[in-house]
Amino acid sequence: MNGKQLSLVAGAGSLALLIGAFGFQAAGYAPCELCILQRWPHAAAIVVAGLIFLTGRVKGLAWLGALAAAVACGLAIYHTGVELNWWEGPTHCSGGVGGLASMSTQDLMSQLQSAPVVRCDEVAWSLFGLSMASWNGIFSAMLTGIWVAAARRG
Repeated sequence: MNGKQLSLVAGAGSLALLIGAFGFQAAGYAPCELCILQRWPHAAAIVVAGLIFLTGRVKGLAWLGALAAAVACGLAIYHTGVELNWWEGPTHCSGGVGGLASMSTQDLMSQLQSAPVVRCDEVAWSLFGLSMASWNGIFSAMLTGIWVAAARRG
């Protein structure tokens, strides 16, 4: 495969991951804030693949695709670590409420009412012991490799 074909495969991979994410959402698995954050780099990779398709310029653009896929992979690894309690996630979606003792009742109620319903540190779905974030990390790492191969083949 040449660089353009590999770029289109990688872009299609990101598209498939986004379709899967929206499919899970349609099936009732509401995404947490970190889940939504992981979608943006895939959207960027799809745009890059579209630009490569339209312009035929592979080399520079494919490196941008690789960067987008690598960012998606990094976010997925971070989210997996939050789910496995390896490190703390954002306090607003991982159950923590900073400064609880110093809050007024009204501030506490406001904080509770604005808190996201879906927690980032709870696994909503898993397959073979791996969460959606973990699977996203695996597939994003593979897509990063495809993008790098595309950039090298230019």
